[in-house]
Amino acid sequence: MSESSATKKAISEGFKKTMSKKPFEKITISDITAECGLNRQTFYYHFQDKYELLNWIFYSDIISPFKDDLTIQNWSEQLLQILRIFKQNAKFYTNAINTPYGGEFRNYFISVIVKITDNILSQITDGYEVNANDLKFISEFFAYGIAGSIVKWVRTGMKESPENIAVQMKSLVDGCKSFVIERYFR
Repeated sequence: MSESSATKKAISEGFKKTMSKKPFEKITISDITAECGLNRQTFYYHFQDKYELLNWIFYSDIISPFKDDLTIQNWSEQLLQILRIFKQNAKFYTNAINTPYGGEFRNYFISVIVKITDNILSQITDGYEVNANDLKFISEFFAYGIAGSIVKWVRTGMKESPENIAVQMKSLVDGCKSFVIERYFR
């Protein structure tokens, strides 16, 4: 890990610890740097503000580790890993989603899930002639459903296990997969 990556990781860990004690809107850059033992200048060298830091954490914790290796065969296992990360950092992600900035966070999450569902749909539809509008509709439909279900799960305290949520989503998506192929791609 490069020195820059290590510093970003230290800042993000400081932010997570701070966010488990304080609401997002009350956190200052000084709070974050005090928690991680760095100075404000170091923070600003790596991040413009706490919003950019929040997006970086989300991307590096949730999206980056999974996006490149995602396939139609392993998406549910990848989803389970994402849900486990949410659960392991429950206070942080609950706070992030419930902030006034939470709408931006949810929109970012949905946009990433749309890209992931696009990737999976391109694997499903390989070899089929597909109407671009149909593909966009299906991708957004599943993305909003998956992201909305995850956000609701986080907002309501993550009472169900990540395993149960992943099984429910896999069952639903697998059931719809045949219908989608039959309806749109034959």
